[in-house]
Amino acid sequence: MPKPKTIRTILCLAAASIPLLVLAGEKVDLLVINRIKTEAFENSKVMDHMFYLTDVNGPRLTGSPAYKGAADWVVKRMTEYGLNAKEEKWGPFGRGWATKHFEAHLIEPQYQPLIGIPLAWTAGTDGTVTGEPIMVKISVEADFEKYKGKLKGKVVMAAPAKQLAMQITASGHRLTDAELADETMAPEPGRSPFGFRPPGSPDGQQPPATPEEARQRREERRKFQEKLAQFWKDEGVLVLLSFGYNGDGGTVFASSGGPYDIKKPIAVTSVALTPEHYNRIARLMDHNIPVKLQFNIQNQFFEDQTDSVNVIAEIPGNAKKDEIVMLGAHLDSWHGGTGATDNAAGSAVVMEAVRILKALNLNMDRTVRMALWGGEEEGLLGSKAYVKEHFADRETMKLAAEHAKLAGYFNYDNGTGKIRGIYLQGNDMARPIFESWMEPFKDLGATAVTIRNTGGTDHQSFDAVGLPGFQFIQDPMDYSTRTHHSNMDVYDHVQGGDLMQASAIMAAFVYNTAMREEMLPRKPLPKPQPERRAGAPTE
Repeated sequence: MPKPKTIRTILCLAAASIPLLVLAGEKVDLLVINRIKTEAFENSKVMDHMFYLTDVNGPRLTGSPAYKGAADWVVKRMTEYGLNAKEEKWGPFGRGWATKHFEAHLIEPQYQPLIGIPLAWTAGTDGTVTGEPIMVKISVEADFEKYKGKLKGKVVMAAPAKQLAMQITASGHRLTDAELADETMAPEPGRSPFGFRPPGSPDGQQPPATPEEARQRREERRKFQEKLAQFWKDEGVLVLLSFGYNGDGGTVFASSGGPYDIKKPIAVTSVALTPEHYNRIARLMDHNIPVKLQFNIQNQFFEDQTDSVNVIAEIPGNAKKDEIVMLGAHLDSWHGGTGATDNAAGSAVVMEAVRILKALNLNMDRTVRMALWGGEEEGLLGSKAYVKEHFADRETMKLAAEHAKLAGYFNYDNGTGKIRGIYLQGNDMARPIFESWMEPFKDLGATAVTIRNTGGTDHQSFDAVGLPGFQFIQDPMDYSTRTHHSNMDVYDHVQGGDLMQASAIMAAFVYNTAMREEMLPRKPLPKPQPERRAGAPTE
């Protein structure tokens, strides 16, 4: 029988070994995970980051002074945390734009202030202007003749009133267990990896378009829109009026109304109204009631600096410091709100994750590199430029030296919702790894690992050149129904507890990647891909 002292020694050694568990072949240091959770939940700074990004600096349209101010603030904050932080220029992007003043009023038959947002990269009114609205329907170039000489000084409404359905369900939503389980199922063969059936498949309505046919259709639409924009200018339109595509109840969804390309002409003054106000105007016109509208819109363009910046900050590694683990989110936003859920939430989570890792002084093997991207809303421009500069040119698939050194990239960009899992982006080899890493967070609601792809954000820039880039599954909340690109995208729609949970998971995944003996597995290198034309919003 062992002596008591020997028993105590055995028990102490056993206890010391408990924090390091091997789950599905992956080492998970539960002591470090516990420390990460404690720092994330008891000493959180994530909502402080949110305040400065939104209430102080937002909105952050790429090319605007507010975007640059936010980038400067992030560099300052990350430097205070002890990271090596800088702004890395990319471009050219194009002209900057900011709205300085906005008024919109119904003057006749009764006064009413109108809720609206001027569209980005459109002109101001050069003072207060008053005009009558006119309903216009132009779908092909031949329609131009119907309106020549009839639009000067008019407020053009190019769409009929929007039919609004009574909202009988909550605008916010968390994923149920059943929905999360369904998300983990692979798409059926023949279906898109994004989970929807392409046109022309058995239950579709249209024959499938070849890539060349799709490209031609996009080009035809682009050319028509450019001719239409010039027609509005030539005819002397006072203001173009539209309604937010998904809004009601005072919510206005709005993005761009003109080109940021400095070589293209500035678009006519354009405003998106809440549908209820747009509809009132349309009904009055239908009943031949005289209507007058008044606007005072001051928009400013910035053409002296056509480049933009990404914000980069690093925690240097040790044994494998030439290898890199990246985490990121986009810093830019649209201008109707303060860019809170899209995507100050992601930026704050990324900042908080690296703050946690630095505060715990974990001495990681690999270098951890944070990136906050510009130009995401215009087509992932900042992350694409960074990937091309540092890793590979997706058009030629010519690889840079750093391509072999990236262990993995993690992205956060689907609103305020807590992390519920992760998309494998078709990378089967990463499944057992991520299942192991997710295990300590199951009691916080993070359970799903799915082979599915997800699109529309910056992990795609990495995945496009064969790098392991991943986006997390998040609770949808009221992202698509209320805040995404709207005037309601503000601090008050952000859930602090969700961002704390996400910060802990992001920090843990980055730490595990930094300390893993091997880098994350990669899919085969893709073939060269011609660059799509930039300029259209991605989300």
